Amino acid sequence: MSVTIRFCGAARTVTGSCYLFETPSGRMLVDCGMFQGPKTLKELNYSAFPFNPADIRVVLLTHAHIDHSGLLPKLFRAGFRGSILATRGTIDLCSFMLPDAGSIQESEVAALNRRNAARGRAEVSPIYTQADAVASLAAFRPVDYEKWVDAMPGVRARYWNAGHLLGSASIEIEFAGQGKSGEPLRVLMSGDLGPDAKLLQPDPEAPTGLDYVISESTYGHVDRPPVTGATRRAHLAEQVRAAHAADGPLLIPAFAVERTQELIVDLVDLMERGEVPAAPIFLDSPLAIRATEVFRQHASELKTDVDIDVARVLASSHLRFTETVPESKAIAKFTGFHIIIAGSGMCDAGRIRHHLKRWLWHRKATVLLSGFQAQGTLGRFLEEGAKAVRIQGEEIKVAARIASFDEYSGHADGPELARWIAGRRPIQRGVFLVHGEEPALSGLAERIAERIVPAAKVFNPILDDIYELTTPVPTALDGKQRRRLAPEAVVALDWHNDMSELVLDINERIEAAADDRARGVVIRRLRHALDAPN
Repeated sequence: MSVTIRFCGAARTVTGSCYLFETPSGRMLVDCGMFQGPKTLKELNYSAFPFNPADIRVVLLTHAHIDHSGLLPKLFRAGFRGSILATRGTIDLCSFMLPDAGSIQESEVAALNRRNAARGRAEVSPIYTQADAVASLAAFRPVDYEKWVDAMPGVRARYWNAGHLLGSASIEIEFAGQGKSGEPLRVLMSGDLGPDAKLLQPDPEAPTGLDYVISESTYGHVDRPPVTGATRRAHLAEQVRAAHAADGPLLIPAFAVERTQELIVDLVDLMERGEVPAAPIFLDSPLAIRATEVFRQHASELKTDVDIDVARVLASSHLRFTETVPESKAIAKFTGFHIIIAGSGMCDAGRIRHHLKRWLWHRKATVLLSGFQAQGTLGRFLEEGAKAVRIQGEEIKVAARIASFDEYSGHADGPELARWIAGRRPIQRGVFLVHGEEPALSGLAERIAERIVPAAKVFNPILDDIYELTTPVPTALDGKQRRRLAPEAVVALDWHNDMSELVLDINERIEAAADDRARGVVIRRLRHALDAPN
């Protein structure tokens, strides 16, 4: 019998990581993540899985980020009763990240249903609840790095440190008797790979001599300047001093896990060394607060490039934890220079939206985007220079200084990814590039084709593609899958984004009109366009 892989997520996009393996002994998943970005993609979180969850025997989880783990409670709620194999660091993080995700969904759906009731629309249900997430935690089983574990009959796995996040892993999988002459078929799932010189994490590790490598490509088209701890802190200090000079807040949308803790370590260290003005650092995220405690507990496993007592720094008096809603709202009383770190990192959810509503229109404010901003997210629109944005249905002018700062990225850049793939040679049958948008995929493909593997062995799968892996080269099983989205819908902005942009353009055009008569002309033209036959 054969082994197939179905790309159920993170194919031509960077979120929704989920890969279904069908083997002679049953079905297995690697990751089960949540889609983020345009609403067309996010709606997949509410729809049925493209497989029967009750048929899944085991899930191999690369790490705790929600775009890799966020639909595990939904999987459990839908009938999955197998084991979820993950490192201890990943389990510790998921133990509060998943319940937090369920709680956020419940609260956001409750607010939406209040608006729907006022509009006469039907109620909607959350993807899963906090209780569902708590129940799913019973399925987690810990694994150690670099030790084989039996996943299910005929399948074993070994986890390697991916250098991306506390507990993150690349996963080596062997399918017994499926290779040439009856030897194991060897597949390596990269997970998310950390860059060189990453704060708190070691460089990625992985085995060699594989049949297949499934590699992330988030920054496959990017060549970053060389980054050291010293240059990273120097550039962060420049941003902090500029925000201080503007005499306003420094807003940092940040992923609650790892990115936040890295920023805290460097910010507190810079303040203690007198290299930036001391100021309160508000950590306005219950999730990030709990993650910070986990990082303190795992401080002995974390590395820094300078002599920093991580456990002490993460408990600094400069930090102000604002866990409750009243505490969060009280931050609005502060004026002058202060720092607010809040989720989400792409500005699409969480408390950062409230701070952006309060400060985006103000020239004294600085917004520091500290990581990748996926297509269709609020962070991406700010990064690309939007003059106005819509937040929770309100139009907000953008007058704040918007800065991007990629030196805390948790992802390897193009040259680092290419070197990592080269280090896995010999790769006998093929490399699949996933977890990237089109420019990143094509950029990484150009780096590795012929130089590292033959071009004919480099594949860019589309969402829901299925490949047979036991043939000499992977064979696409066209027609065997049910596509949930047209391929072009995965890679493009959707009508929701177009609608938001149109509303902003209409408002701008009307406000720019010279007088009421000119405004009336604009409105009549719009009305004429709406009334015209299709």
